[in-house]
Amino acid sequence: MIQNNRLFLSPPHMSGREQEYIAQVFESNYIAPLGPMVDRFEQNIRDYTHTSNALALSSATAAIHLALRVLGVGTGDLVLASSFTFIGSIAPILYQNATPVFIDSDAKSWNLDPALLEKAIAQAPKKPKALILTHLYGQCADLKTIAQICTHHDITLIEDAAESLGATYNTQQTGTFGTFGVYSFNGNKILTTSGGGMLVSSNKELIDKARFYSTQARDHAPYYEHTDFGYNYRLSNVLAAIGVAQMEVLEKRITMRRQIFQWYREALRDISEITFMPELSDTRGNRWLTAITFERSDPERIRTHLETADIESRPLWKPMHLQPLFKNGSVFQNGTSEGLFNKGLCLPSGTQMTSGDVEYVCAILKKALR
Repeated sequence: MIQNNRLFLSPPHMSGREQEYIAQVFESNYIAPLGPMVDRFEQNIRDYTHTSNALALSSATAAIHLALRVLGVGTGDLVLASSFTFIGSIAPILYQNATPVFIDSDAKSWNLDPALLEKAIAQAPKKPKALILTHLYGQCADLKTIAQICTHHDITLIEDAAESLGATYNTQQTGTFGTFGVYSFNGNKILTTSGGGMLVSSNKELIDKARFYSTQARDHAPYYEHTDFGYNYRLSNVLAAIGVAQMEVLEKRITMRRQIFQWYREALRDISEITFMPELSDTRGNRWLTAITFERSDPERIRTHLETADIESRPLWKPMHLQPLFKNGSVFQNGTSEGLFNKGLCLPSGTQMTSGDVEYVCAILKKALR
């Protein structure tokens, strides 16, 4: 097979109606920052996730930051967090001058280990204020167990569902089990607005407070009056129009990502050293990225070999507790995430891929293994 175009890891895939909705924005002259498309996009998310409140923001990182701010997390507070994640999940803890406590993954989900969570809570020098739980690569963590632990210890659960929009646990959407849920619409996500995020919650009072902080904490007055400080975190009406169009095809995109995963699994089924990221029973992941590990081969050598064929791949996340920024940080570990980082690779998973594209990637990957 001759492959002429670069295969990106997770490129944007437009629905075809984005320009139509953007044109409506320009016709209405609601260019920025807010407008009817923002309201419509928030309603789309509420309807899809069956949550009662949604706040469209500039990024998922901003959403996590606002969640911590309205919860009163501040200097010296402890915030538990998944270690196997992206820095955007953790940076807001530092914004609030709080201290992250990292928790390793379990082998059955690659997500946060509930047993280590219990251990971290038991050994904490003081009661943690919150847990930021990441649903990695669109696959659900053990939500039932983790949510029960948080409830038992009266610890606020914030779900980092940045990668898992559309993933479900017992048919309930990720992002709706905790006090807060967070979604990302970055350019590489399963739904993109170029850049953007969403904060959801069943608690209207908390979302209203987050909304206040997201618009520079401007008091209700005919002039600019401030009794507190806030941030410029709202999503623009133009970008929200893209999100409205993207929501119309979200289920199709999830179906395709899961199909791509199945194509990979079928094509690589005979290679015993390859293991695919697992999916917990009673869950449906969105398979945002197909993630695999190699038992013997060096994933970096395979990544560079794929690159010679114009195929983009990426190592699995480097755990936060291994980052130089947190070299002296607190961590409860079992070696799982470090092992996954050392052995893992994410394969191209864009929803415009064909079965032939997947076969091509697998053919190059097999050559690298040989």
